Amino acid sequence: MTRLLSDPAELARRRSLVAGAPHLAGLLPFLTALRAEHQEVPDPDPLDGGAGARLLLLLETPGPRIRASGIVSRDNPSGTGRNLRAMLEIAGIARSDILIWNVVPWIIHAEAAANRAPSRAELLRGIATVPALLEHLPDLHAVVLAGRSAGAAEPTIAGARPGLPIFRVPHPSPTIQCTSPDIPRRCAGCLAAAAAAIGSERAAA
Repeated sequence: MTRLLSDPAELARRRSLVAGAPHLAGLLPFLTALRAEHQEVPDPDPLDGGAGARLLLLLETPGPRIRASGIVSRDNPSGTGRNLRAMLEIAGIARSDILIWNVVPWIIHAEAAANRAPSRAELLRGIATVPALLEHLPDLHAVVLAGRSAGAAEPTIAGARPGLPIFRVPHPSPTIQCTSPDIPRRCAGCLAAAAAAIGSERAAA
């Protein structure tokens, strides 16, 4: 069982893996360019698929508590992370098949500030980075857009990668998931469809 990033030993291990992970090297030009403009851009999780991902799962923006880990991961100790772990496990999506990222990939929150949604200007700037991200994911076969902000990137993704299957789900935040019993069911159905999409592509490859 994978430990959470609240465990200091696991966090140190994960950070050491970031530095030498060959499957993250393909994302380095994208991350370097992003960090030239934005100071706080967390790393992708080295236990996930990196540049070899077949499925991109886009969330909204890193929450203020991500400063503690510096890694975009389902294993961050939050309600969103807990829900993501459960959803992806139920869908049967392998870690090596997925990259979890944010449509606005830098931290927008001031120190000690409450979580908030990105402004329209921040969202547009974030969406503008998505085509460059897609260029560094050569094995990508499907995208899941989680929440309204990520959903706004759909036209950009469709324009950059015509024909790529795109699935939209509610955000995995507990405040969203608890609003209706139908929301977890919708998420499960869409993630199952995304898993089937990348599975069928793998079988045909």
